[in-house]
Amino acid sequence: MTAAFDLQTMLRTFEEGSENKIQQIPVENLIPYHNHKFQLYTGERKEDMEESIRQNGILTPLIVQPLSTSVQKYEILIGHNRWNCAKSIGKATVPAIVKTGLTAEEAEMYVIESNIIQRGFNNLKVSEQAAVIAQRHHEMFSQGKRNDIIKELKILNGESVATFDALRQKSNEGVDTAKNIASDYGLCRTFVVQLIRISKLNDDLKEWIDNKVLAVRSGVELSFLSEEEQRIVFEQAKDFKIDMKIAKQLRNAAGTLTKEKIHEIVSGMSDAPKRKAVSVSYKTYSRYFPEGTATEEIEDVISKALAFYFSTNIDESKQRV
Repeated sequence: MTAAFDLQTMLRTFEEGSENKIQQIPVENLIPYHNHKFQLYTGERKEDMEESIRQNGILTPLIVQPLSTSVQKYEILIGHNRWNCAKSIGKATVPAIVKTGLTAEEAEMYVIESNIIQRGFNNLKVSEQAAVIAQRHHEMFSQGKRNDIIKELKILNGESVATFDALRQKSNEGVDTAKNIASDYGLCRTFVVQLIRISKLNDDLKEWIDNKVLAVRSGVELSFLSEEEQRIVFEQAKDFKIDMKIAKQLRNAAGTLTKEKIHEIVSGMSDAPKRKAVSVSYKTYSRYFPEGTATEEIEDVISKALAFYFSTNIDESKQRV
């Protein structure tokens, strides 16, 4: 007979007296991570988790950190879906492990690595993949600390870490470059670089990429625009499609873009054929104007003559019809 799942036994893997003590925290005392980049479960997936919590409770505790700005309030690092579903079905408390003294980078690692473990990298949206890759590529990212966190999460999920420990030694031998990241996630290096650029887009443009309104390559071009330029592009381009050609035009004008210029580019007006200037030679107009006539007067007379000419021709055309 298969042994029953025993969370307490699993957690004894950690050192006695460690900070990994489970406590019950009221759901109203928890708030989502301030920079949570991952979409919460909806529809059938959310309903399945809610039913599982009704039947079995929350088997794996949340991981949270105390908020320095509020007493008895905690920020969720891992377990946003469990918390959201527990709240939806009226649970008063949820089991959680409180982590203290984490740096901003360490907290971010918990959030990102747990989502990769739970969902799988390929099942993430493009914007979520971009967040993961950007974090891995960050120059202050600690590979050793990341490995420690991944190992802890695997233990919490009841997974074996023997193979992981062997791979960990190998991963620590080299620098975490874009090439190494590509190898880790089964991606080509070019796509890794593109995802790093996508992470620099604002949330609205990222959503366009997730919904396939904007192509990844076009998004890469827009990532070179400032935050303000990206905001205006989103506002001005809602009724137009930004293809690669338009995206390149916007990138080439980065730093000088105004609302009017952006509208001109995204609407296609910048591609409209420009009319050639027509000049009238001195020999032609000198027959009708005495020497010294002001340029403004000459232009005014020519304008009136053209208006008379075209209005007369139009009237004659109507009479012939």
